[in-house]
Amino acid sequence: MQKKILWFALILIMAGTLQVKAQYSKQDSTYRKYFIGSTLFMLANVVADNNKPGMVYLNLGYRITGKDVVSLEFKTWKYAWPIGIPYGKSFEAEGEGFPGYIREHGVSLNYQRFLLKHLFAQVDVMPAFQTFVNDNGKKNNGFQIFNTYSIGYHIKLFKDRLFFQPSIAITHRPYQSTMPDSFKQVDDRWSKFFFGQPGLHFGYNFW
Repeated sequence: MQKKILWFALILIMAGTLQVKAQYSKQDSTYRKYFIGSTLFMLANVVADNNKPGMVYLNLGYRITGKDVVSLEFKTWKYAWPIGIPYGKSFEAEGEGFPGYIREHGVSLNYQRFLLKHLFAQVDVMPAFQTFVNDNGKKNNGFQIFNTYSIGYHIKLFKDRLFFQPSIAITHRPYQSTMPDSFKQVDDRWSKFFFGQPGLHFGYNFW
C-alpha cells in the first residue's frame, strides 16, 4: 500500500513544480491566517490492501507571518509492520510484520518555516498513545514520541482558498515505552529512523 502511495506522491510532487504561483510573495499585503487541512493518505483507507491504515487526520493551523506557521494535527492510524523498515525487500514483506498491529492516537505540534518562495521546512513533535493488539485480540497500552522532519513545496490553488503541500520527510522515534515482548522482538531489528516518508497535505484557508 505505501509503495503505491509513494509513487502517487512523487507524481504529484513533479506536477506541483509546474505551478507558477505558490507561496506568499513579498508583495502580498494580506493573507488568510487560519486554515484547516488533512492528507490524501486517507485515501489508503479504501485501497484493497493488507495494511490499511484506518487513518483519521485533521490539521488546524495559524500563519504567524507569511513565512512562519504553527499548527496542531489530530491523528489516528494503525500499522502492522515496524515503522523503521526501509524501502526494499523487507518493506511490508511477509514474515517481517508484528504479531498483530498497533493503533495510535496522537496530537502533534508543528512549526513550518518558508525558506524560499515555494519551499518550506517543517518539524512535527507528536506524543502518541498506543494500543498493541496481538493476533488473539489481546490488548496492551503504550506511549511514544514520534517526530517528523520535512521539506516540502507549497502550491496555492483557487486564489489561495486551497493549497496543496507535497513533501518528503525523515521520521524519528526518540522515545518508546515498553512494548509487549512479541512486538519488541520484531521492532528491535529496525532503526528508530525512517528516510523518505512522503507527505500529501492539503488545506483550506478560511480567514
